[in-house]
Amino acid sequence: MNRNLTMKQYMKDNLPLFIFVSVLFIIGVVFGAVMVNALSLEQKQEMTRHLGSFFHEINEGAEFDSRQSFVQAFGMHMKWILLIWLFGLSIVGLPLILVLDFLKGVLIGFTVGYLVGQMSWKGMLFALVSVAPQNLIVIPAILFCSVAAMAFSIYMIKNRFMSRNGNIYQPFMRYTTITLLMGVFLLGAALWEGYMSQMMMKWVTPMLVGLYG
Repeated sequence: MNRNLTMKQYMKDNLPLFIFVSVLFIIGVVFGAVMVNALSLEQKQEMTRHLGSFFHEINEGAEFDSRQSFVQAFGMHMKWILLIWLFGLSIVGLPLILVLDFLKGVLIGFTVGYLVGQMSWKGMLFALVSVAPQNLIVIPAILFCSVAAMAFSIYMIKNRFMSRNGNIYQPFMRYTTITLLMGVFLLGAALWEGYMSQMMMKWVTPMLVGLYG
């Protein structure tokens, strides 16, 4: 009970940071979606060719290495939050945390924007089974890590560099614990991405193959 109250208080105390990083992420998503329109015709044709080939492979029963997909996904997620954790340990890393949040939004916005732009509602359907499920976990986890990193960095600025007082051990342990906890959630997201996403993509690819001949 006390732990739940502490977490609620932590979220309440850092609500402005949660709102800020969430808005920044959403701006990144919009920017990524708009970037799709900046692609040249040749770039769109090349991406469409690779996407069509991917759909045909899945529809023809091609087997992908689920374990390798899981390892790659988990490795990517952990590198992302490790970078955020490292940036949170220094003052100069504070703006870099914001850059990572913005870039994450851009990547997701571009992916979904391209799929919807090229395949309309079928692209939205494919995005819902291939992009959305794991990102329902990944996005909150990364934003939570970002808030924890920013809160710790701001704490150091206020209590270590400006006033030269305050115990850094407890805030550091709380910061690290939050990052590790988010890593557990990202493990679950990677498991879904590696093993379940392929199964779900096989359900929808038959209706997508016809779009690419």
